[in-house]
Amino acid sequence: MSMSMAEDNSTSKIHLPADIDWEMLDKSKFFFLGAALFSGVSGTLYPIVVLKTRQQVMSTQIPCLKMAGSMLRNEGYRGFYRGFGTSLTGTIPARALYMGALEMTKSNVGNVTDQLGFSEASGSAIANAIAGVSAAMAAQLVWTPVDVVSQRLMVQGSGNGSGLKCYNGGIDAFKKIICSDGLRGLYRGFGISTLTYAPSNAVWWGSYSIAHRVIWGSIGGCFCKKDEKNGYRPNGMAMVAVQGISAAMASGVSALVTMPLDTVKTRLQVLDDGWNNSSSGSRRGPSVLQTVRNLVKEGGFSACYRGLGPRWASMSMSATTMITTYELLKKLSTKNQDSFD
Repeated sequence: MSMSMAEDNSTSKIHLPADIDWEMLDKSKFFFLGAALFSGVSGTLYPIVVLKTRQQVMSTQIPCLKMAGSMLRNEGYRGFYRGFGTSLTGTIPARALYMGALEMTKSNVGNVTDQLGFSEASGSAIANAIAGVSAAMAAQLVWTPVDVVSQRLMVQGSGNGSGLKCYNGGIDAFKKIICSDGLRGLYRGFGISTLTYAPSNAVWWGSYSIAHRVIWGSIGGCFCKKDEKNGYRPNGMAMVAVQGISAAMASGVSALVTMPLDTVKTRLQVLDDGWNNSSSGSRRGPSVLQTVRNLVKEGGFSACYRGLGPRWASMSMSATTMITTYELLKKLSTKNQDSFD
């Protein structure tokens, strides 16, 4: 991969390391190391996810720091890790599906865009966006049931008793959901989850690709060493910094675009009010439209953006850590380390 840059009225290039595609990876090493690395990332960022989830299901707006202080006083540090075991158990296979679908789609779509004559920048943005959608849809098969169970555990002890049940751990929650609602209960909100994460991933990966190139084009030859071919090669620290900044920028765009969908999704998966249909005796979940109406009634359209701060922070830190870890993972998982450039 290279990037043009103007300097001293002559054209030089920033030579970025070649992208590692699906065929270059040692798959067993890729998935094993990926599970270990991303489990650590999930554990580090999990408390922010708990705060975001609790804010989304509260009927009134509570500042994030105030909520965190209240949780620390009333529940201790364990309160920030409610449902973590369940989340981690499901994250490993979900992440494997996500990474596999992402890399295979990116590689295949990238080949198609090359054949269609797209520029390198446009082809990369398109391939990344489509790969993001594909990865999100594949991972939702596992992530949705994990979200339903772990999010219900997250909000226990939040003080918002309306529509909430109590569970004695992930297995107990799983059994009770199956007994009361069947398999559908575990896939509650699957449609809107897909509608949330598919565009979110498309926006994120597309924005990341664009931001990555814009930043390198802006800083020019700074933090780069001039090579023998009259080009520039960035050092390792500069690569990591640009990846992190690009990830944070992409997260901000993605969070703003998809926040209302994420709030509605979380409420559908967590709250139980509206499930009993007394006229027919059947159990029917609240519709997306009814959930939106309840939110707007509680606090106007801004209620759909409850938890935006924690979500943006979580997405930014997660994405920054994820993309740098992911690039490291791909480098460590190449079949021939000596050929990596």
